[in-house]
Amino acid sequence: MNPLLQYPALAAALMLSLLGSPSQAQTTAAAPAAPAPAGPAPVLGSPNPAAAIHAARFHGATARKAHYRAIYQLNSNDPKVIAKTLQALQAALADPRLKGKLALELVVFSGGTAAFRKNQPYEADVLALQQAGVILAQCENSMKAQSLTKDDMLPYISYVPTANGELIIRQAEGWSLVHL
Repeated sequence: MNPLLQYPALAAALMLSLLGSPSQAQTTAAAPAAPAPAGPAPVLGSPNPAAAIHAARFHGATARKAHYRAIYQLNSNDPKVIAKTLQALQAALADPRLKGKLALELVVFSGGTAAFRKNQPYEADVLALQQAGVILAQCENSMKAQSLTKDDMLPYISYVPTANGELIIRQAEGWSLVHL
């Protein structure tokens, strides 16, 4: 919450210090707004004991279903986004709650196509995902737009006519969509 709203007296004092007395405020020409001075940090109370106990006992959601499905969307050629997406897939595969219950797909399009091209720094990570059973789907529309052929791509990936179509179908089938 905004400290000025939380402490009305502080807000009034601040306004008076900026504008002067109420009569001066009416006669003073409008000046450019100055940044508000940093005031004292609001005093926080003690944590809610019941919430703290609950937080200490919480260890994440329980995977009660027999099967989970998620499709990850990668449409950026930013190396940090690509690396983060590949790491997120590995993290999902490593989650002990999901062991033996998880189907994953990575659909790549637009700039994300770089992740599935040969001779890129992502080959080892992509191969590890393929070996773990992740479906690796490349958008053919994006390949056409970038004048790429299957010879330019990693040999163990799959192809879909459009990434958008793949995302629409998978979501309609109940797959969770993950986009980092």
